[in-house]
Amino acid sequence: VYMFNRYEVFTLLVNNINRSIRKIQNEEMKEFNLKSRHVSCIYYLYKKETLTATELKEICDVDKAAISRTLDFLEENEYIKCSSQAKKRYKSEFSLTEKGIEIGKFISSKIDEILEKSSFGLSKEKLEIFYEGLNVINENLNKMIETEEE
Repeated sequence: VYMFNRYEVFTLLVNNINRSIRKIQNEEMKEFNLKSRHVSCIYYLYKKETLTATELKEICDVDKAAISRTLDFLEENEYIKCSSQAKKRYKSEFSLTEKGIEIGKFISSKIDEILEKSSFGLSKEKLEIFYEGLNVINENLNKMIETEEE
């Protein structure tokens, strides 16, 4: 069945997974007044300790304006701090405040819990194959986009 409807199954599943992740993030973070885009920044800063706006833009896969708005919100609400007070801070390092570290720890444990629950019933080997396949598909699609842009 999957092989005959690959396009429909692939796009539907990927879109549904993405939508579910956003809903879970938004629901879990509602009490903290955080949205899914804030969750990603806090999570990656919690894992890496410091990142520049440019690095966060890349890892969160958002545009420059979106990362600026997100970082401004997180800084105004004392989740993050910046190593520079310069007006253009794309190369400046951002890190979590104590408040940010607390919520980062919570987010990280929630993500671990969600990953565990969402992959219930899959062996470690099947998960590895799944992620390898997903990575290959992603790389192939990116190559197609790059070829079209040339």
